[in-house]
Amino acid sequence: MSSLSLEQKLAQYHDFFAIEHQFSVNIMPIDNNEAHSFDQFIASIPMPFKLATDMSAIDQSALRSLQNLGSSATQLVNFLNQQSQKIDLLIGYILSQQDEVQHRYKGLEFGGGGIKFITEQAFKVGQLLEVKIFLLDSHCAMYCYGEVVDVILTNEQFVHKVIFHFIREEDREVLVRTSLHQQAKQLQKLAKQRDQESKSNAALDK
Repeated sequence: MSSLSLEQKLAQYHDFFAIEHQFSVNIMPIDNNEAHSFDQFIASIPMPFKLATDMSAIDQSALRSLQNLGSSATQLVNFLNQQSQKIDLLIGYILSQQDEVQHRYKGLEFGGGGIKFITEQAFKVGQLLEVKIFLLDSHCAMYCYGEVVDVILTNEQFVHKVIFHFIREEDREVLVRTSLHQQAKQLQKLAKQRDQESKSNAALDK
């Protein structure tokens, strides 16, 4: 377990941008009395999660290289994007098979520092958790260990705030990138709604 205070762990959660977004998360408690090393954690990551992140990293690297070539690479970039979308669909299906109903909870927020999720029964603050995050609308998922740092009862459900205890840096990068992408989508949706409301109000004023 980390030697940081609870206040420092909560601050660690907020060191990264987090976005409110509903998603599926699998949660299983880990024995806090057992020794857990990062190497053991890496060895325990199911292959589909490693594959998903590695494919995402390869795609991002390849597209960045081609974009540096300028307009001459536009058609090739479009082709690779189409191939990437096909692979994303396949990876999304494979990852969905890892989502176990008996361990599934509703995620409320995610970011580079951790996640929030809700349950009907509370986990204790300080409890270590095996966490599987499924962001299948973005064709990605992550496997990590988390630690509960805050529990709040609201509307007869417990909202848990969890920081990452062990996570691969490439998985954290995907979470950060995906959170920013989700924010952009939410802002675009909000702008569209405001534009529609503005047009409706203008029509009523005529």
